[in-house]
Amino acid sequence: MKRMTNILAALLMCSAAAVNAQTPVYLDESQPIEARVKDALSRMTTAEKIGIIHAQSKFSSPGVQRLGIPGIWCTDGPHGIRPDVLWDEWEQAGATNDSCVAFPALTCLAATWNPDMAALYGKSIGEEARYRNKNVLLGPGVNIYRTPLNGRNFEYMGEDPYLTSQIVIPYVQGVQENGVAACVKHYALNNQEVDRDHVNVLVDDRTLHEIYLPGFKAAVVDGGAWSIMPGYNKYDGDHACENSVLLLDILKGDWDFDGVAISDWGAVHNTEKVASNGLDMEFGSWTNGLNWGASNAYDDYFLAKPYEKLIAEGKLPMSDLDDKAARVLRLIMRTEMNRNRPYGSLNSDEHYAAARRIGGEGIVLLKNDKNLLPVADDVKNILVVGENAIKMMTVGGGSSSLKVQRETLPLEGIVANAAGRGVDVRYERGYVGDVTGEYNGVTTGQDLNDARSADQLIADAVKAAKEADMVIFVGGLNKSDHQDAEGADRTDFALPYNQDAVIEALVAANPNTVVVNLTGNAYSMPWLDKVPAVVQGWYIGSEAGNALADVIFGDVNPSGKLPITFAKSLTDYAAHATNDPTMYPGVNGDVVYKEGLDVGYRHTDKLKPSRVNFAFGHGLSYTTFKLGKATLSGTFSEADGVTVEVPVTNTGDRKGAEVVQVYVRDLKSSVVRPVKELKAFDKVELEPGQTADVKLHLDKSAFAFYDPATKLWTVEPGKFEILVGTASDNISTRLPLTIKDTLTWSDAVR
Repeated sequence: MKRMTNILAALLMCSAAAVNAQTPVYLDESQPIEARVKDALSRMTTAEKIGIIHAQSKFSSPGVQRLGIPGIWCTDGPHGIRPDVLWDEWEQAGATNDSCVAFPALTCLAATWNPDMAALYGKSIGEEARYRNKNVLLGPGVNIYRTPLNGRNFEYMGEDPYLTSQIVIPYVQGVQENGVAACVKHYALNNQEVDRDHVNVLVDDRTLHEIYLPGFKAAVVDGGAWSIMPGYNKYDGDHACENSVLLLDILKGDWDFDGVAISDWGAVHNTEKVASNGLDMEFGSWTNGLNWGASNAYDDYFLAKPYEKLIAEGKLPMSDLDDKAARVLRLIMRTEMNRNRPYGSLNSDEHYAAARRIGGEGIVLLKNDKNLLPVADDVKNILVVGENAIKMMTVGGGSSSLKVQRETLPLEGIVANAAGRGVDVRYERGYVGDVTGEYNGVTTGQDLNDARSADQLIADAVKAAKEADMVIFVGGLNKSDHQDAEGADRTDFALPYNQDAVIEALVAANPNTVVVNLTGNAYSMPWLDKVPAVVQGWYIGSEAGNALADVIFGDVNPSGKLPITFAKSLTDYAAHATNDPTMYPGVNGDVVYKEGLDVGYRHTDKLKPSRVNFAFGHGLSYTTFKLGKATLSGTFSEADGVTVEVPVTNTGDRKGAEVVQVYVRDLKSSVVRPVKELKAFDKVELEPGQTADVKLHLDKSAFAFYDPATKLWTVEPGKFEILVGTASDNISTRLPLTIKDTLTWSDAVR
C-alpha cells in the first residue's frame, strides 16, 4: 500500500512538472513581467507583432489570438468613461449599460489644490473604467494654459507646471491601482485647437523644459504612467507622434519611460517617421471622424501593412518593431492579463459622493462683499437666472462628452437645498444660448427652446429680481463649438449670449446678486465692480447642482483656489499682449511662443494690479485665516534643500481650509528668471481658533533653471527670495536665502 502511494505521488509530481514545463512563461504571473514579455515576444511572428501595434476598431487592438494574448480596449476620459461606439464608426453602439458618473473637469480638480482629491478622483474613475473592462483610460490631460481662448483648457490643470505636476501624480496612481493604464495627454505643446492637426510650435528649449514638460515628466517618472498620448500638433517641424526629440530623446531616453506611446486618433502621417521615431501604437487614422478614408482600413494604417512591407524589404530594422511590440505586451500584462486586479464598480454611491466632494472643494469663491454668501437665514425667496442653471453640461465638448446615469442641474440642487430651509426659489431664463443637446449620438433630451426676444428675457428677469431677496445668476460658457470644446478655440474673451447685459440689469434691479459662472476658461468681467459676490463653478459633472448648492448655502465652506489667472482683458495675457498673429493663432502654419517663460502669473504679476481681476491661487472662504511669520528651518544643502515653516490660524467662526503657497524668486541670475514661481503648497483644514504649523520642503529643483547649452538643470550661487502667501498676489512673508555653490544635474532619470 505504501509502495502504491509512493508511485501515485511520483506520477503526480511528474504530471505537475510536465504541465509546468509546457506552461509558457508569459502566462505564468508568478514570473517577472520582463521575463514574460520576452517569452511572449519570442513566440510571435512578424505579422503578429505588427498586429498588436495598431487598432482593429475605433477603440481596440487585437492581441494575439494564437497565443491567448488579449487585446487592448481604450476609452476616452478624462472626466468619465465614454459610451461605447460601433466597431468602425463613431456612432453609438446602442448599449444600455454604458452610462457613467461624470466627475468634475480637470480645471475643477486642479482648483482643489489637494493631491488627496486627485487620488480619490483617479481611484474612482479607474474603478469605472475597470468595471467597463477598459484597459487604457485616455487621460488625464496636462497641457499648460497658455491662452484663455484654447477650447480644450477645461480638460487640463491650469497654467502652472508645478501645480499640474502635483495633481497629476496621484491621479495616475489612482487609476492604475485598478489595473487600468492612464494615458497622459497631449504630449506635448498642444495648447490650441486652431489648426491643431498641423500647427507647428516653435519654442525655446528653456521654456519647453520649464513650462510645458514638467507635468508629463511627473506623470511618467513619479506617477509611473503606463501610457502617453502624443498630440496632433507639430513641434519644431515634426508631428508629435513622429517626433524623435519628444519620444526618443526625452520620453524614452531621459525619462526612461517603459510604457506605450499611443497616437491620438488620426495623428500619424508617415510610416518611416512613425516607425523610427518612437511611437508604439497607432489608432484612428483614415477613419478618424475628421476625414473618412475607407471602412475597416486598419491594415492600411502607417504602422500596419506599410510598416511590415518596409521591414520585409530590409528598409527598417526589426529591433524597432520588437521594442514596440514588447511595450504593448508589457501594457497588456499590466492590465488585461493581470488576474489580481480589482473588479471595479460603476455608478456607485461612493463615486457620486467623490464627484460631489471634489466639485465642492474645487469651486472658487472669487468675491464676497457684504458676506452675501452663504445664503443668510433671513433670505426667504431666491431668483435663479441663467441658461446654465438648467442646461446639462456633461454632453458635448468633444471626446470628453459623456452619457451619464444622472446629472443634477444647478437649479435642481439649489431648489432641493432651499426647500429644506423653507426658502422659495423661482427661475427666469435671462438669455438663450445653445439650445441643442447632442454629441456623437448622445442626447440630453432637454428642450431648451424659448421664443422670447433678448429684451423680453431681460425684462422678465429684472421684474422677478425686484421681488426677490437674492438673485443667483448661473451662466458662463458651455460645451459648444468656439466655447469650451475640442476642435475649435474661443473667438472672444467675453461671455457669450449677451450675458454681460443680463448681469448688469440684474444687479441694477437687485444689489444682492450673486454671479456663478460655469466655465473651463477665464473671461472678462465688465460688471465686476457692481456685483457683490462671484463664484467660479467650472464644469462639475453629475453632481454639479448639489456641489454648487453645498457651497452657496454653506454646507461646504469653499476652499478652492484658482489654477489660472483671471486677467481683465485678453491682451493682458502674454500670448496676446501685442496682438501678434505669429504668437497666436500662427502664420503659415507656425506659432511662435515668443513670450517664453511668461505664461500665466509669470506675466500678469508684472502688470499693474488693475489689469488682473483675480490672481493665480486666489480663493476666499467663509472663515478667515492668518499666516504668521514664516521661517526657514536649517540651511540649504544640495541633499536636503530647505524647509519653510509657517503657522496658520483660523481666525473666523467656521471650520475651513487654507492653501499655503510658496513661491521662489531668483534675485540675480545670469539668465532671465520669472518674477516668481510656485514651488510648494499645502492645504490645511482648521477648526475655529485652531493653529497649525505648516512645513513645506524646497529641494534643489525649486531654485533651478534649465540650461539649453549644457542640457543641465542649474542652480547658480547667489541670493534668492522665498515668498509665502495665499495667492500669487497675496504674499505675507519674504524670506532671504543665499545659496553658495553651483549645482547641476541631468534630466535623465537613469
